[in-house]
Amino acid sequence: MQVKIVEKDTLDPLGAIDQVKLVLNPIPHDFEFISLVDNTKPGADIILSSLAENLGNRKFISVKKPAGAPATLEQLENAAEGELALITLGDCGSCSSWVILDAIRLEKKGVPTISICSERFTEFAHELAKSHGAEDLRILSVEHPIAGLSDNEIQIRTLPIIPSLKYILQIP
Repeated sequence: MQVKIVEKDTLDPLGAIDQVKLVLNPIPHDFEFISLVDNTKPGADIILSSLAENLGNRKFISVKKPAGAPATLEQLENAAEGELALITLGDCGSCSSWVILDAIRLEKKGVPTISICSERFTEFAHELAKSHGAEDLRILSVEHPIAGLSDNEIQIRTLPIIPSLKYILQIP
């Protein structure tokens, strides 16, 4: 039996980059349209719908993107139609990376963002954001794991972040 070994370069998501501080976009005081960016991870849709139910009389723009890959330009443009964007769910390495990197891309387009990651990946998410000059990126943390839970269990795990979300949005 022959074995072929192939060496490949790997990308360190926290690698050195030109450190330009990203100034986050302020959350609008009176907003009507919120983009709900669902990366199609199990439970992401339940988290977003649970949050949407608690945000008052707002209009929602639904955007779906792949979990372990960047949002396409079309998906980013659709998300940019909102006055702010909620992006979920970072609960593994690659999906957390793209939740944060897509949030940074939207912030650069002028859209304030709030990302949601599970507690096991929140520290990584903050470090990744910091390494890209977005140290203050808004990231909320839900209890891990989400995958494999019932809709009701996911809703229960979402409840604790609702007060923090409302605080960030400055809504009652």
